[in-house]
Amino acid sequence: MDASSLQFNEIWSNYDQKKSKPSELARALLSKIKASQHGAFLTVCEDRAMEQAKRLDQILEKEGKVPREKFPLFGIPMGIKDALTIEGVRTTCASKILENYVPPYTATSVKRLEDAGVITLGKLNMDEFAMGGSNENSAFGPVKHPTHLDRVPGGSSGGSATAVGAGLCAAALGSDTGGSIRLPAHFSGITGMKPTYGTVSRFGLVAFASSLDQVGPMAHSAEDCARILEVMAGHDPLDSTSLNQKAPKNLCGTGSGSLKGLRIGIPKQYFSKGISSEVSQSVQAAIQKFESLGAVQVPVDLPHTEYAVAVYYVVAVCEASSNLARFDGIRYGVRSDRARELSDLDAYYREVRSLFGAEVKRRIILGTFALSSGYYDAYYKRACQVRRLIRDDFTNAFQECDLILGPVSPGTAFKLGEKISDPLTMYLNDILTIPVNLAGLPALSVPCGKDSQGLPIGLQMIAAPFQDERLLATADAFQKGMPS
Repeated sequence: MDASSLQFNEIWSNYDQKKSKPSELARALLSKIKASQHGAFLTVCEDRAMEQAKRLDQILEKEGKVPREKFPLFGIPMGIKDALTIEGVRTTCASKILENYVPPYTATSVKRLEDAGVITLGKLNMDEFAMGGSNENSAFGPVKHPTHLDRVPGGSSGGSATAVGAGLCAAALGSDTGGSIRLPAHFSGITGMKPTYGTVSRFGLVAFASSLDQVGPMAHSAEDCARILEVMAGHDPLDSTSLNQKAPKNLCGTGSGSLKGLRIGIPKQYFSKGISSEVSQSVQAAIQKFESLGAVQVPVDLPHTEYAVAVYYVVAVCEASSNLARFDGIRYGVRSDRARELSDLDAYYREVRSLFGAEVKRRIILGTFALSSGYYDAYYKRACQVRRLIRDDFTNAFQECDLILGPVSPGTAFKLGEKISDPLTMYLNDILTIPVNLAGLPALSVPCGKDSQGLPIGLQMIAAPFQDERLLATADAFQKGMPS
């Protein structure tokens, strides 16, 4: 079973034609996961998945066809990033400090998907506490690229990207704090979306940076991402940052393929030096495809883009320092026998938090310093002020255009181990995705080509706040207009 056979429409067609049923598909994928060398899954939920699938078998037999009116994601096998909780299922955030944590509740986004008929195959590997861009920071080993096993899949939702790209599941949930859905989607050749901040409940998502984190779908197409978003979006009283508005519907429009009159903004800052020629050429070719479908190019200016990485790595690490303070071996986290014996509080915390990986420690230390007395105004407050300027850049740009197009990252998937010892170089991979999170905008990555080594290249599409419908409909039209 290859990845191309896991489009939602094909799955449903096979169910309707009695070529397959949910339990057979689930069993085949569970076998494939067990044989996989990708390192994408941390916990396989075999019993849960088969129980769900057999219940769906009964419904299918009774109804005679896929009852999508009652179950809009009937029998779709998915993986869940291990930062999202599922009651009774181990949730580690790829960290030793949560190695044996079993939550007593399920994340709202996951619950809505399962209620809609999703089969949950398991929990997916990630960079520890979602901190990283290559999925090499997991305490349980790195994830390998879906088709080039010597390369990274991108991070932090690397397990999600590889699981979809390697055909281990039909779709997955990821989370995006600074590009953690879009970057792995770009590296791995799939579609991944970060919705407008507040569109999807964060209840049950282990927090990294609360003003930036957002749960989003990853699948083979914008159409399938739209179907997932329609189910899990909408107000949640359990999340104070959840938007109090109705969930979006019919996100992919008619699929006619026409983009007549659409104004696409092309920021010069996204095509500056540092972008590889092959990435630039593929993105430019995609822009020409948009024009052939009726869109019109409009130059736009995002002058504060150059400050985005610096702003992000103040705001994000400050919020991480605050959020990760709860992992003290008392409220959350492992408390070893040695820690229990220590009477000195400083020694106790050193022992417990030695379980954090190097990247997590680095960000906690930076954040704690930036929030410390005498430095808060100089770092966090000033970063928040520049963050507003970045958001104003987008506000001004969207007065001139409907969508903004550009690369996702300066290059394609790099080799395992190539950049892990150089944090600054790793951080700069996010230079084109971070501004979206700082501004709370919806954005996605769709495949638009490959480089000379056969590595996927993604096109980043960015929309104004609450324009998730337009974003997905346009991506759907673009994908359906691309040559097969």
